[in-house]
Amino acid sequence: MKQLLRTNDPTAIAFAQALLQGEGIDCFEMDVNMSILEGSIGIFPRRLMVAESDYWPARRVLEDNGFDVDG
Repeated sequence: MKQLLRTNDPTAIAFAQALLQGEGIDCFEMDVNMSILEGSIGIFPRRLMVAESDYWPARRVLEDNGFDVDG
């Protein structure tokens, strides 16, 4: 798996997931349960991961929709 997006904004993660799912690209959100440790104040960024074979198509989808993709 390869990191596609890293952000503290849960709405950005949700939007990115919806865009990727609409294109048939599977993704996985990591660090969701860190809120237990941080007290739900949003200091730890969440990461959106995709398979390496899906990285470039997924990156293009997000960049086309205004995301600043890691990499």
